[in-house]
Amino acid sequence: MSHTSRRRCLEDMAIIEPDVRPADTRLPGAVERQGTVRADLEQIFRTTYPRVVAVAARVLGSSYEAEDVAQEVFLEFARTSVPASRAPGWLAAAAAHSALNRLRSGRRRSARELRYDDGRHASPDVAETVVALDRDRQVRAALSRLPRRQAVALVLRHSGLTYAEVASVLGISPTSVGTTLRRAESALRKELDRHAPSD
Repeated sequence: MSHTSRRRCLEDMAIIEPDVRPADTRLPGAVERQGTVRADLEQIFRTTYPRVVAVAARVLGSSYEAEDVAQEVFLEFARTSVPASRAPGWLAAAAAHSALNRLRSGRRRSARELRYDDGRHASPDVAETVVALDRDRQVRAALSRLPRRQAVALVLRHSGLTYAEVASVLGISPTSVGTTLRRAESALRKELDRHAPSD
């Protein structure tokens, strides 16, 4: 995101009405602040924005959509009293939740669009690209069908968060993260196998 876009995002945060809130991004520790913007918002935004976008992009596969999710997450965060020390984990989890919500709603839209696609748009020259895009779509669809906790664990860990950070966000002990991730990966593989196209 350019410097101008970041400034616009920060300015947008100051003018949004305090009672407008995406319903599914509320996390433990989020306490609404009536009509004020956090004094530490700009510093937290500057240090965590790239990671928040990366988490959302990992789920969505689109940097443009990820930036939209990041803006929504920061707007929500601006109205909370989450301590600055917990902000990176809270923001990463909120980005994962928001991106998964967007992915799930996109999956429903894609299903509607596929019903009307006659298949004549594919070109043989781009076969590898189509296969790769289809595989990405299958992984994202399988991820959106996982239980929320498993999907969030996978997204956060594969977005670069440490076991300790994942544990903090999920509210589990760091020693449980490995088991949680293995179960999530196993569930993801099962979802992929269950919905794999037949040859």
